[in-house]
Amino acid sequence: MKKILSLLSVMCVFHAGEVTVSAQTTKSAVDYVNPYMGNISHLLVPTFPTVHLPNSMLRVYPERGDFTGDEIKGLPLVVTSHRGRSAFNLSAVQGKSNKELQPVYRYSYDNEVIKPYYYEVSLLDEQIDVAFAPSHQSAIYALTFNDKGVRSLIFNTLSGTVEVQGKEVFASQRLQNNTVVYLYGEFDTAPIEAGVLVNQGIDKNKKKAAGKEVAAAFQFAANIPKVHFRYGISFISTEQAKQNLMREIRDFDLQKVADTGRAVWEKALSSVVVKTPVEDDKVLFYTSLYRCFERPVNISEDGRYFSAFDGQVHEDKKPFFTDDWIWDTYRATHPLRLLIDEPTESNILNSFIRMSEQMDHFWMPTFPEITGDSRRMNSNHGVVTIADAYVKGLRTFDVEKAYESGKKAVQEKTLAPWSAAPAGWLDQFYKEKGYIPALQAGEKETVLEVHGFEKRQPVAVTLGTAYDEWALGQLATALNKKADAALFLQHATNYRNLYNEKTGFFHPKDKDGRFIEPFDYRYAGGQGAREYYGENNGWVYRWDVPHNVADLISLMGGKELFIKNLNQTFREPLGKSKFDFYSQLPDHTGNVGQFSMANEPSLHVPYLYAYAGQPWMSQKRIHDLIGQWFRNDLMGVPGDEDGGGMSAFVVFSMAGFYPVTPGLPSYTIGSPFFEETSVKLSNGKVFRVKATNFSKQNKYIQSATLNGKVWNSSWIHHKDLIAGGELVLEMGDKPNRSWGAQAPPPSFEMPSR
Repeated sequence: MKKILSLLSVMCVFHAGEVTVSAQTTKSAVDYVNPYMGNISHLLVPTFPTVHLPNSMLRVYPERGDFTGDEIKGLPLVVTSHRGRSAFNLSAVQGKSNKELQPVYRYSYDNEVIKPYYYEVSLLDEQIDVAFAPSHQSAIYALTFNDKGVRSLIFNTLSGTVEVQGKEVFASQRLQNNTVVYLYGEFDTAPIEAGVLVNQGIDKNKKKAAGKEVAAAFQFAANIPKVHFRYGISFISTEQAKQNLMREIRDFDLQKVADTGRAVWEKALSSVVVKTPVEDDKVLFYTSLYRCFERPVNISEDGRYFSAFDGQVHEDKKPFFTDDWIWDTYRATHPLRLLIDEPTESNILNSFIRMSEQMDHFWMPTFPEITGDSRRMNSNHGVVTIADAYVKGLRTFDVEKAYESGKKAVQEKTLAPWSAAPAGWLDQFYKEKGYIPALQAGEKETVLEVHGFEKRQPVAVTLGTAYDEWALGQLATALNKKADAALFLQHATNYRNLYNEKTGFFHPKDKDGRFIEPFDYRYAGGQGAREYYGENNGWVYRWDVPHNVADLISLMGGKELFIKNLNQTFREPLGKSKFDFYSQLPDHTGNVGQFSMANEPSLHVPYLYAYAGQPWMSQKRIHDLIGQWFRNDLMGVPGDEDGGGMSAFVVFSMAGFYPVTPGLPSYTIGSPFFEETSVKLSNGKVFRVKATNFSKQNKYIQSATLNGKVWNSSWIHHKDLIAGGELVLEMGDKPNRSWGAQAPPPSFEMPSR
């Protein structure tokens, strides 16, 4: 009987506008994705319900502030950067005369459906039903009209050109840094009137326009119930945009495009298969995995790509990827992709090298976007991503070039945050003294390369650069560059120069070597603590030495004091009202005490207990934190989800292990959320984590085996993971305080060439 019911449930379908969507009891991975998760932010930027294919150039989401927005601004055609506004806009109205038309309409809306591969919405006042499906560089809209009167479609560009030719539209929009996005579109029905939109309505004699807020309008007969619009985009030309469309969408069958998109997503998301009776945990997991595929994006078009890094169109043999906020994604998103999609990770790292070659200076990028490297945030963590890939065996990129571009970025570019200026006095001071100096209270900034609002962030930059130089030292060792290796590995401990033994915190010093006093590790540093730290306060940066946790334990006086300090991080009160705390530290949300689940520098912190002999406390913290802050609802993400930066933490942690130190070929074992997790590795093998005696309460590891052998360590080596096999964890509801407690953190050397 159960088999019959299961079969019937699989066969049931419901019709969602243009597309038929299966309503199945046995769901696929893509069916668990909830793009709405986190669409209402706790304080700053929400997640966006992005409709796109994995790492693809064309992305859209409805234009509104967050999920509570009562109106959407037209219909989006392409988002040109993560969290950026849409380029171009499509609006649909009916029953309006020529003189009533305007470039963009705001709509009251309802009945919205969003899947990774499909979007549907009803425009209430206009009585128009909208359906949308994307391909990689093209997409298709279907608009169903439910009222009488002439149908009008208005195509707008914020700053660029539009041209009308019969059923076709050609357009461009200028972005920053001499970057232009082009569009070619075509309707399936011939309009009765078309032309440039002017104050008096459609000027059918005017077929071209250029400037700000220029628009073209198409009107269709009142007896036409539905109009399809397919289009392609390009960063090269309108001709290339047309080629992209014709290569991907050869007719006006939206169902076919949606079906293809669904299949692409199912393949990508099925790289990790989980088993659990808790449906919401599957939603959280696969939604997080989906967000790891939003960026970076492949902008290669038929063997060519436009690079904003030098303003040129290049021929390419390998795909070119950009729009990657490395400060966020180096921590877990890149290590995750290295496991499940190594070819893409290889192409991304090769793209970093090409960016370095194309820019004015041969410097590794830090924040590569469609419009070039914006050099946001602090440090140069692209070098850590390179080191991580190399130590884990990736050899499909030019490591010599990657190393040199990383070395030059650290030594020749200023370390001042949010700056692409050459190194100056601040950097020379760092090279001589081993730390970035802070200003005393009231001392005026005189270093020109320091961004006014972002300040020096001296502790954050010193700690971050120590990590970057450690990564360079590892690479230099592997490349037999002995002098470089000695220099960078010496600098890798520069964090010690700011350690305050009396307080146990990293504490800013001025240029004369004096600690800034008086000092409050919660509130010192002004807006975002930027005068000393960066977005987070001193309690978070207390733990920002992921490349040498053993030394941090030693600095703090041993494991017992280290654990005590860790616990106090999760217990220390805000010290002021929430209003005052978040007014100063708006990025420091998702609080448990002074720990911030909402910002990337905190992600490794709950795993640090394992380094001091209490892996069971890591197991507890991870379950508590994910349970408190990540949920299948509109506020289910605690802070800014920067293109997979935070979501990859959820993916790894729910699977049961995490890369605390990118650049080391090891993973710290946490506590799984599933009965079984099967990771389909890029090499074709499968690594499984099995949790026996699994339940929500049984979060503590009692014992373990790796490929049948007793495993009493809180770490697994990358070589063991990629060989495939099985990690079996016996779980219980009370800690086994001896399991994994005696094993010290591993020390791995980079392999020689």
